[in-house]
Amino acid sequence: MAIHIIIDGYNLIRQSSELAGLDRQSLQLGREALVDLLAAYKRRKPHKITVVFDGCAEPTGYSSRDRLKGIAITYSQGGERADDVIRRMAQQERAKALVVSSDRAVMAAAEYAGATVMDAAAFEYKMALAHSLMVNGGQNEADSDGWVSGTRKKGPSRRLSKRKRKVRARLEKL
Repeated sequence: MAIHIIIDGYNLIRQSSELAGLDRQSLQLGREALVDLLAAYKRRKPHKITVVFDGCAEPTGYSSRDRLKGIAITYSQGGERADDVIRRMAQQERAKALVVSSDRAVMAAAEYAGATVMDAAAFEYKMALAHSLMVNGGQNEADSDGWVSGTRKKGPSRRLSKRKRKVRARLEKL
């Protein structure tokens, strides 16, 4: 099953120390840097990615929907917030969606709709890990948990709930 990653753009930018510095200089710089990082991530992991920004800061000359470097960019319409657009998209996509935001209300609404949620900092780490794998061209130490065994104990005490196993499977695809 293909994953559709829906990102709360300004939330991710402002949670990242690197992107937040560019955002303070100019909103456009922050957006462009985020799209560049996502394009690099998409080259490694070919998931469908949509970034949602608040429309009040929409740059002139852009439509409410745009595509740049393979990343779908959506701006909320007047009177609507990006959070509302993300909730609606999560409701439409349901289990296919992975919502990236640190906003608790957005995360709760997306989870209620059946989407998988991920904190902005965790997704930024996944992007950095994918970038380092791309640069190193192989397996990274941080990609494994460091424990290797021929056998692994199984049983009901170690088994996650069905819902948590599905969430884990979706997150492992990142």
